Amino acid sequence: MLDKTVTDWQSAAASLDIEGRAFINGRYVDALSGHSQQTHNPANGAVLTAVAKCAPEDAEIAVRGARELFERGSWANMPPADRKMVLVRWAELIEKHADELALLESLDVGKPISDTLNSDVPSAVRTIRWSGEAIDKIYDEISPAPADCLALIQRLPLGVIAAIVPWNFPLSTTAWKLAPALATGNSVILKPATNTPLSALFIARLASEAGLPDGALQVLPGPGRSLGKCLATHMDIDGITFTGSTPVGKMLMEYSGQSNLKRTFLELGGKSPNIVFADANLAKAASMAAIAVFYNGGQTCTAGTRLIVEEKIRDEFLELVINKAADWMPGDPLNPNTRMGPMIDRAQFETVAGYVEVGRDEGAELVFGGKRVLSESGGYYHEPSIFSSVDNQMRISQEEIFGPVMSVLTFSSADEAVQMANDSIYGLAGAVWSNNINTAHKVAAAVRVGTMGINNYFGGDITVPFGGFKQSGNGRDKSLHALNDYTELKTTWIEFE
Repeated sequence: MLDKTVTDWQSAAASLDIEGRAFINGRYVDALSGHSQQTHNPANGAVLTAVAKCAPEDAEIAVRGARELFERGSWANMPPADRKMVLVRWAELIEKHADELALLESLDVGKPISDTLNSDVPSAVRTIRWSGEAIDKIYDEISPAPADCLALIQRLPLGVIAAIVPWNFPLSTTAWKLAPALATGNSVILKPATNTPLSALFIARLASEAGLPDGALQVLPGPGRSLGKCLATHMDIDGITFTGSTPVGKMLMEYSGQSNLKRTFLELGGKSPNIVFADANLAKAASMAAIAVFYNGGQTCTAGTRLIVEEKIRDEFLELVINKAADWMPGDPLNPNTRMGPMIDRAQFETVAGYVEVGRDEGAELVFGGKRVLSESGGYYHEPSIFSSVDNQMRISQEEIFGPVMSVLTFSSADEAVQMANDSIYGLAGAVWSNNINTAHKVAAAVRVGTMGINNYFGGDITVPFGGFKQSGNGRDKSLHALNDYTELKTTWIEFE
């Protein structure tokens, strides 16, 4: 509940029963090898539990079960209204266990409990419920064929889908994948990130309780290099959906070509531009500029890490942003007042710290933050950090850092702002701030990204698609468009005698 204190959450964490076994064919099982690996709390380094370390031999069992279920048709051919109710019941069960699931997600990922309770869990519930409700409201088509013919166009499930999700938003991203894939009648094999598998394993049981048939959802925790590659190259998997880094996404595309040309949908990295004009509401823009970079510790693919400010307000606006950054100093994720938690692990902390040094070496001016804090906790907490005097060709302005590091650039014209925004290999998200409707719309239309905000950042909900241009990926999560990704189009042409 919202009125719980840090002591309440700590007490609940101490008594939490954590499941770490894989979920295959409707039950929890150990890896065939008996191997497991520990998962740790990013806030203090403490061991949370031992998690099954699945390997290709476990994947074979899961794929076989998923395929057998699909071929039987007990899920794929279930009446749409009945399939809908399974997903709706699943969403209701997740909502019923909101506190427990929010706590589990906070412990596993290091996310503030206020975020997991108010954002991550409700997002998953909304995604699954909305996708379920859509099932019996989507119609197939009849084409304008000649009078002596009837042309039917159907959307049929792909078959067996492998879903590989990241560690930064494991619960909400998992829902983005599972909901449309299951709604359209597929069987799904989910591989959560190695270091954050716990919420996925939790909701798998709830799906079974809601009536999802055994084999429709398999959850295999394990390493990407072996287990992930096995799924991506498996000849009996029909599609793969992935959220993660661009280099890994490119590998998955290669694996698709090396195997059976499985449908491959990728939501990858970003280096998103956040453009602020002098006529904007500067107080609101400054507050959102801080949120755009420091939310979730900057471990967000859509993070607005390139703050592109009109030159004549640069000093005034930078001061406003620095003042807002001070509100994002990291703290204990189980404290309801904490806005930013730790980096996910030591490796990610060192990546962020390394980029801070790169920024200094490149000649950018560090005007806020830049250091590790709370080291005595055992967690890897990094201050929100801001660089000014940044050139767009600097590494800190071109490469995805995945941490709380903002680069501030300036422009003197709308054309220059657009050119700067588009000078990136990525095209995931962005925003423009201006009270001039012409400026705002023209800039928003010209920036090549999948999601663009006007006078907002992180805008949108389940009703709109999410995905990127360029090396930020292909395909779309969320909205009815996501359901298209998990289906095949089939034409049946009938000629009358």
